[in-house]
Amino acid sequence: MPIETILALGLFAVISSLGPGPSNFLLLASGANFGFRRTLPQLLGVSAGLCTVMLGVGAGLGLLLAAVPALGLAVKLAGAAWLLRLAWRIGTARAMGGAGQAPARPIGFLESAGFQWMNPKAWLAAVTAMAIYTQPDSPVLSVLVVSLAVALGVLPSLILWAGMGVALRDLLSDPRWLRRFNIGMALLLVASLLPLVR
Repeated sequence: MPIETILALGLFAVISSLGPGPSNFLLLASGANFGFRRTLPQLLGVSAGLCTVMLGVGAGLGLLLAAVPALGLAVKLAGAAWLLRLAWRIGTARAMGGAGQAPARPIGFLESAGFQWMNPKAWLAAVTAMAIYTQPDSPVLSVLVVSLAVALGVLPSLILWAGMGVALRDLLSDPRWLRRFNIGMALLLVASLLPLVR
């Protein structure tokens, strides 16, 4: 794969992951509630999960979901249920998770990675990247390169979203602001379900 294509792919990954979406809202909320270090497994889970979605789409799972509408609907419903659960978890959090504080915990690596399989933004990015950047003359290698490049390319954006949450920690040390913030993040997560109902 030419270096120009890899650079364009990296730019695609950064730009497509900068915008708001379910994983970014979760990282923002986790950074604010738990700090960067405790959010790191969630952040890495998003990247790893996106890589597996990319590999799945490259292997033809996107075509399978399009060919079997009932399976596609099941994935959408599971994704909606998972997202509502996460929104509830964030919306009902009432204390920052710090040393000796609330028993709340950030979303873990496996939860975050698994969620990417139900995240409409991840599927859209995977289908787009595979359609544009894979090479027909070396399909297996190009699917691997595209998957890894996107997984690495989204890291700066994910770090930015988690960092924005960390930057809000001082403001959110007031329980009233924290409650409003968490409810707002929960509502944004629920609003991110709109693409699923179209």
